[in-house]
Amino acid sequence: METTNNKLPDNIVSFFKELSEYLDTKILYFGSVQRGDYFPGKSDIDVDIFTDNEHSIMTKMQHFMNIDKKKFKNFIWRLNHDNTMAHGHKVMYKNEEQNFNAEFSIYNEKYKQGILKEHLAKTILPFYATWMLIILKFFHYTIPLLEYKTFSYLKKKILTLGIGLPDDQFIVLDSK
Repeated sequence: METTNNKLPDNIVSFFKELSEYLDTKILYFGSVQRGDYFPGKSDIDVDIFTDNEHSIMTKMQHFMNIDKKKFKNFIWRLNHDNTMAHGHKVMYKNEEQNFNAEFSIYNEKYKQGILKEHLAKTILPFYATWMLIILKFFHYTIPLLEYKTFSYLKKKILTLGIGLPDDQFIVLDSK
């Protein structure tokens, strides 16, 4: 998960390498960038960062990526395999200059094994789920027939019920 199954352009690889070096921690990739349903320039690049000091990592990310602290969202995720309540932080990052979007999830190191297990369950998918995701993304990205809300809902259903897993349970916490 330290490398991607889909080839990324050199400039994007360099961005993530520089970020990893700046943060002095590994960046782990998950989601479509590890599967056959990745659409270059359209799909988000999903990234996990595990650390013993989430706030330090977020501060460094703010400086490196020039993003506001308010963009980081606190959340709780109930892990399906053992019902652990994992606390984390998410931030969306758009890099229009290099034409990519990334969603970063920052967690305490203590959740690493459980979260990686959850992500691995959605990495190697049955062929029918991969094809449904490709078709869904085609209709969302290429022929924009699906608005984001519908696309997101259907994608989540394919990645849970479509492969025999229960719905993920996330709660975004108000940071005020």
